[in-house]
Amino acid sequence: MEQNVDVIIVGAGSAGLAALREVRKRTDNFLLINDGPYGTTCARVGCMPSKALIEAANAFARRNDFPAFGISGGESLAVDIPAVLRRVRNLRDKFVGGVLKATEDLGERNLPGRARLLDGQTVEVDGRRFRAKRIVLAPGSRPVVPEAWCALGDGILTTDNLFDQTDLPGRMAVIGLGAIGVEMAQALARLGITINAFDLSPRLAGLSDEEVNENLVKLLGREFAIHTGVGAELRRVEGGIEVAAGTAQVVVDRVLVAMGRRPNIDGLGLESLGIPLDKRGQPQVNPSTLQVADLPIFLAGDANGQAALLHEAADEGHIAGINAVAESIHCFKRRTPLAVVFSDPEVAAVGKRLAELDPETVIFGKVSFARHGRARTAEKNKGVLHIYADKKSGRLLGAEMCVPAAEHMAHLLALAIERGLKVMDLLRMPFYHPVYEEGLRSALRELAGQLPGAGESDLASCGAYAVEALD
Repeated sequence: MEQNVDVIIVGAGSAGLAALREVRKRTDNFLLINDGPYGTTCARVGCMPSKALIEAANAFARRNDFPAFGISGGESLAVDIPAVLRRVRNLRDKFVGGVLKATEDLGERNLPGRARLLDGQTVEVDGRRFRAKRIVLAPGSRPVVPEAWCALGDGILTTDNLFDQTDLPGRMAVIGLGAIGVEMAQALARLGITINAFDLSPRLAGLSDEEVNENLVKLLGREFAIHTGVGAELRRVEGGIEVAAGTAQVVVDRVLVAMGRRPNIDGLGLESLGIPLDKRGQPQVNPSTLQVADLPIFLAGDANGQAALLHEAADEGHIAGINAVAESIHCFKRRTPLAVVFSDPEVAAVGKRLAELDPETVIFGKVSFARHGRARTAEKNKGVLHIYADKKSGRLLGAEMCVPAAEHMAHLLALAIERGLKVMDLLRMPFYHPVYEEGLRSALRELAGQLPGAGESDLASCGAYAVEALD
């Protein structure tokens, strides 16, 4: 016997909860199906516990700057890793507890279990069938771990279980230097763990700008060993796990695998929909509507393989939730791309990355923070920022950076790009002194030098002092 509802939502992660919020505004006749733990990837194993670990690591690492500030005694400080991990878990549990409130009043409309599509409107869970007018699929993702490495048992960690550890060993490898790998490798190194990090790609943290990447590699290489360009192989040996990649060969106690996340679409029954699937098993999804082909199905969040970021998942859940109950499908304009990596210095990319641009039509504004006044006062004077603008119009197109306070400058640039602003428009805004954003202004001034000049009565033409303390 089938139960009929207006909407079925598969998955109670960030995208699923955003969809639920919109669906509940318009109907009470819905069903939420969730396989696995509740609490969202972000709150349980991603954004929030990772930042708790990073903040502890950065606080301990700050002792290395004490001599420059005239402070002594930093060498006598010690870190208690079990205590650090207890704080991470305590914070994580509070974050998760807040998320769980979103589903605690659903009663029978909240069904734990693994969903499988039987057709475009029917879902089966543990032998029970449910039929809906429309379906939102948001089953999330899981860490990628090569099958052969699973034989290493508890020698392998992912961010799904890293924060459950009560202690960590003295030697670790990190495989994968995307956003998560870079963040965790640096944090663990700053907590006193000897880290060797590996990635097949020579570019870290999703950067495509070679000069920015080279700067990041150099800075991170001061804190832990980086091996790129060759795939890593693992095997159990006496005394630990051997990690070999080209000429690099190290023995560690445990390995953190940070090779990305795989959409949870296997076993979901997408093949029953009668539409083409790509080599990853993904259907075609319209990013403006989240609709799968022309079916009454919407695929949102990590599961669609487009952008595994919380703000994108929230947007996609919002879009899918509205379209799941709307009389007609609505198209939404998506936000300007924005990604931040919480390393030190922070890494950020906003708008179009360099690899997406035609170098013949673009001008570049660059600034090094090595002699940036505010950064020098804080012992954070490191990193570079590159901004890209259209050669003819001066319209801002994108940026890549590894600099202090990148998260803030990236948001400012995202707003400017979203509004279609030009280099001179941004130079007309006030820049207080001394702030990190003055470095952004320096890059904008370099761009302005490649464009037609502003009029004498236009403050966008106000130049630099060329004096370190004043710029």
